[in-house]
Amino acid sequence: MEEPVTIIGAGIVGICCALSLQERGVKVRLIDRGAPGQEASFGNAGVISPWSIIPQAMPGIWKSIPKMLLSADGPLSVRPSFWPKMIPWGLRFLSHSGEASARAASDAMEVLCQPSVMLYRRHLEGTGHENLVADSWYVHAFRNADSASLRDLGFQIRREKGAELELIGRDQIKQVEPALSPDFKAAVLIKGQARARAPGQIAEILAQKALAQGAEIIRAEITALQRDDTGWQLTTSTGMIRAYKLILAAGVWSADLLKPLGLKMPLAAERGYHVAFANPDVTLNNSVMDVDAKIVASSMLDGIRVAGSSEFAAIDAPADPRKEKLLAKQAHAMLPDLNTGAMTTWMGRRPSFPDSLPALGQIKNHPGLYAAFGHSHYGLMMAPKTGELIADLVAGVAPNTDLSPFEPLRF
Repeated sequence: MEEPVTIIGAGIVGICCALSLQERGVKVRLIDRGAPGQEASFGNAGVISPWSIIPQAMPGIWKSIPKMLLSADGPLSVRPSFWPKMIPWGLRFLSHSGEASARAASDAMEVLCQPSVMLYRRHLEGTGHENLVADSWYVHAFRNADSASLRDLGFQIRREKGAELELIGRDQIKQVEPALSPDFKAAVLIKGQARARAPGQIAEILAQKALAQGAEIIRAEITALQRDDTGWQLTTSTGMIRAYKLILAAGVWSADLLKPLGLKMPLAAERGYHVAFANPDVTLNNSVMDVDAKIVASSMLDGIRVAGSSEFAAIDAPADPRKEKLLAKQAHAMLPDLNTGAMTTWMGRRPSFPDSLPALGQIKNHPGLYAAFGHSHYGLMMAPKTGELIADLVAGVAPNTDLSPFEPLRF
């Protein structure tokens, strides 16, 4: 009997790996402690963008970090207990902030992000839920018109790679997004994108598709990985599971599973928050970023979601209620007519490497073990192509792509 490929993690990355393997005739088994797609995959801002190809570390970012950290309303915070880990991670992050490094990272990100809309639509085809991916622009809105410039390196890189961008003023903003505050004086429209109308539901539907196509989905917590002569042995909360080929797609939890194998990776839990308003009384036509607050708002099936904040802390640290209050305040400043009643809050953990790139591919000296984690802010965009690349590797097909930027042991 053919051995299934075992995927640890049933987030959107693991689910896309499963679907791509099934397309290649490979049996799959997904293992996760929770329901498919309900961790980081659930709570993102819903942007599905071929043009989200700009890394977090960009030239000059070191100048803005102190202000972001010291401001009570800033988008970045570090829990005191996390500073011993944050300092070496942050120094690595800054080492990637030169223009040459940023451009190299952008080239690698383009490989993963460019086909995202097409691949999601292919995966959703025939499910009856094709409407969960909607055509959209990405509106980057600025309160200071002088700050909105297509000469910005991030916009330059996008244009060089073929993105259609447009710089507009306040009157045009009102036409594109009537609900936005008049405080926004300029915006850059990034066209040719899509948005998820319910990110968690997309994961659920695609997991159901994989299940209907023969996948096995096991609800269990994995506590250890061990290799012997015949393959991998997984210690789980429900007993031992054996696997011949193993894909590690457990997001931020992946690094802890690798430590006993002698593998240490600078993977940080970069926690993000969102607030959602079930009866918002306003609508957004596109995904909208408030560039000053570093938050993104989008209309979804269950109302308006406003997501943002980067908080570095231990994986299991409790949520910070101040973040939720700040996001609610920022949401109202962005959308003055927003009905802020019936608000729900959420916190999730982005698995972030200092160079904004994931770990993809077979892990050296560990036969049958493949990495598919560390997608930072870009997991929703990068998941479908990640699935394609990992499926090719596992199925023994050499990808027609340079995977060296994603080398799992590159640090």
